[in-house]
Amino acid sequence: MKKLLITLLSLLLLSACASNKQEPEQTETKDKLARVEEAGKLVVAMEGTWAPWTYHDESNALVGFDVDVAKYIASYLGVEAEFVEGEWDGLLAGVEAGRYDMLVNGCTVTDERKNTYDFSTPYAYDRVAIIVNNDNEDIKSFEDLNGKTTANTITSVYAEIAEGYGATVTPVDDLIQTFLLLEQGRIDATLNAEVAYGDYIKTNPNAPIKIAAVASEADPIGIPMHKSDDNKSFVAKVNEALADMEKTGKLAEASMKYFGVDITKK
Repeated sequence: MKKLLITLLSLLLLSACASNKQEPEQTETKDKLARVEEAGKLVVAMEGTWAPWTYHDESNALVGFDVDVAKYIASYLGVEAEFVEGEWDGLLAGVEAGRYDMLVNGCTVTDERKNTYDFSTPYAYDRVAIIVNNDNEDIKSFEDLNGKTTANTITSVYAEIAEGYGATVTPVDDLIQTFLLLEQGRIDATLNAEVAYGDYIKTNPNAPIKIAAVASEADPIGIPMHKSDDNKSFVAKVNEALADMEKTGKLAEASMKYFGVDITKK
């Protein structure tokens, strides 16, 4: 009888404890757009060394075509733009890992990159140029890169193109280092944006370099973002911002300001 009473008391205590337990709170999972809006900032990765896309002016302020684009997107989203500068390869890896919300740095859209990142609609178009020393007469076409040496950031589309034509690519950190190697005669050529070359010559008119060849078609430039299932509304909002920037004329205005030509249309 005593054992039966103890058992009944134990069951009653367990029942009471179970009834006092609170149900776990159901937390709503916020998508990417909601998280950015809640944080009040848009974390934007860029090199800061690739004029006129992203660079520092005489007062050391971060400026450039892509800086204006990023600021417009942030304003459209109702948040502040927070810029993170670094080397190209590390920035792309950071976007892939979700450390940055986006990379705004003249990034060429390719099918391979689409497998890794969510891209915005193209907001600019640029042609690839082969740049050589003034006295170089060996390279006059992309086919002439076979067996030659070039220099670029290793994960750039320019490095991929050079290797595709049989060149050996020396890895570098930024455009300034690339042109330095070229002017010193340590590489045969480099591939880069036609407008980037134009800006470099504008500020360095005595540089002993020239364009040997230019791609026949312009490549689309887009904004890579972390690839995720909860990104749809975020990517859509970014595309809205770019469309609004184009509609208001601000996109073409920024292009003329930094490039001297309108590269926002194919």
